[in-house]
Amino acid sequence: MEFYSTKDRTNTASFREAVLNSLPGDTGLYFPTEIPKLQKEFLNTLGDKRLPDIALEVLKHFCKKDVPEDKLISILQDTFTFDIPLTQVGENTHCLELFHGPTMAFKDVGARFLARVMGFFKESENSETTILVATSGDTGGAVASGFYNQPGINVVILYPQSKVTALQEHQMTTLGGNIQAIKVNGDFDDCQALVKQAFLDKHLSSQMNLSSANSINIARWLPQSVYYYVPYINMGLEEQLVFSVPSGNYGNITSGILAKKMGLPIHRFIAASNANDVVPRYLIEGEYRPKETVPTISNAMDVSMPSNFTRLQTLYDNDIAAIRRDITGFSMDDEETKLAIKKCFERNEYIMDPHSAIGYQALQDSLKEGEKGVFLGTAHYCKFLPTMNDTLGTELSIPDVAQPLLEKEKIFIEMETNYEQFKEFLVS
Repeated sequence: MEFYSTKDRTNTASFREAVLNSLPGDTGLYFPTEIPKLQKEFLNTLGDKRLPDIALEVLKHFCKKDVPEDKLISILQDTFTFDIPLTQVGENTHCLELFHGPTMAFKDVGARFLARVMGFFKESENSETTILVATSGDTGGAVASGFYNQPGINVVILYPQSKVTALQEHQMTTLGGNIQAIKVNGDFDDCQALVKQAFLDKHLSSQMNLSSANSINIARWLPQSVYYYVPYINMGLEEQLVFSVPSGNYGNITSGILAKKMGLPIHRFIAASNANDVVPRYLIEGEYRPKETVPTISNAMDVSMPSNFTRLQTLYDNDIAAIRRDITGFSMDDEETKLAIKKCFERNEYIMDPHSAIGYQALQDSLKEGEKGVFLGTAHYCKFLPTMNDTLGTELSIPDVAQPLLEKEKIFIEMETNYEQFKEFLVS
């Protein structure tokens, strides 16, 4: 299969080219030239399958020309090494817990898959690749973990100053080796703009073999569709499942929509947003009008110009009426988010981080008769302890696995939102 640019369908690339180049040269995103339909026999037997086996059936269509099946099997077995449980949280509501990976965030799935695919491609090359990644919170740690000590690959992570939590910052600044971190005096959109500008600088991009590990990269985006199958393994195909997805850069929800387009019988989606509600407003008003980014306690969603919005439109051929049939918007401010955390704990004795809480509350406010809700638990609450302790009036403890990380020295470079300064750093 080939992948075309969302800006120009004649601009195509193989899976390998799309992964290594990350972005086409016209500011679009890569998108598959066709969306394969899964066989009914496969869907009807999900309950008998392991997640790596489901991932193979889903993903082989996109990369079989560039990744031999035996190698893909090995990559998937090394990607899905941790549990993704479905936990009931109140009546007709479940949490798909995506925070049991090495960095306790949903992005571990995509980052691990991308790192291993790219490592396979690099085996046949005698050159180094530089991965650029912008993060508003969890992506940086997941990418750092996934790519740490990968031969032939250097990683540069840009994160916004004072807008990530202590644990998030330690996850991306303490590994050293082939991982470098830049603290940018700006917000996530500023970090993302620097990365995109570097990719569009053709001389720099070719000189350094630049690639990305954000969800703009097709190999970060595609594997995220796999965990949407988990509830059907547990509950069967007949339920009218509503997925409520905490949404910032919109890679997560669009990968779920891809699963639906491939045949998974998802009833509908909720794009659950914090105060940075550009897509929920678009769904109401019909116009895409980004505003200045608002800092919130759900910082991984502090994105005012989500990169994957173009994939959302492409999935529906730019038909907003079709988008509205499958997706509704929802947004909450910080105080409402804290209230959702507190009420869920009181009613269900279940602790949610600020991102997952928005997904949970969206279901509480909008589930209809006959529907069952699944909200995506995108991160472990321990990454946001000051907020959690303040909200619940308690002192929650950091898991033993995370405590040593906070004792390590942080190593990072501080930088303004200046492209020439960023470029000089890269080439030095």
